[in-house]
Amino acid sequence: MPGVAVAEAGSDISSSKGEDMKALARAAIDGDRAAFANLIEAQYDFVFATAFKWCGNREDAEDVTQDVCVKLARILKTYDGRAAFSSWLYRVVINAVHDLQRFRMRQAKQARDLRETAMAQIAPSQEQSALTSELWAAVRALPDRQRDAMLLVYGEEKTHAQVAEIMECRESTVSFHIHAAKKTLKKLL
Repeated sequence: MPGVAVAEAGSDISSSKGEDMKALARAAIDGDRAAFANLIEAQYDFVFATAFKWCGNREDAEDVTQDVCVKLARILKTYDGRAAFSSWLYRVVINAVHDLQRFRMRQAKQARDLRETAMAQIAPSQEQSALTSELWAAVRALPDRQRDAMLLVYGEEKTHAQVAEIMECRESTVSFHIHAAKKTLKKLL
């Protein structure tokens, strides 16, 4: 099963695990197909979990995960090793999610589909679950940068410094996006 070793290692990627991922990425960039397969297998669950948090439903998360796996074959050579592989991969996944969302917006279905899917999955007796789903649906409706900052800080429990690296901006910019998102959410909810 893909990602078993990652799941057993825990949710934190240690620096040795990070170095292993960098080494696998370098080998895959150099044309080692086995290294590429190992890289995909090691990161598949991470990619899916991240996509699921951004998309909010399994079907879209599966689409994004498939897209990222295919894209990695083409774009892995752009990974230069300066940042942690996980930070680079976050950006790839987030960009794939944004691509899917832009596609959905062009079809004028995204907002309606998210609300309908969230409401269909909630049993009436699960009031707290409904509130949580409503909150995350509202977060997913925020402008891109605010949504990304909120999901990384509160959904992924990343520090502002880690989010700044992933979003390629300053920590103060992350704080600004979080503050703006909270103000918007207070108005919406």
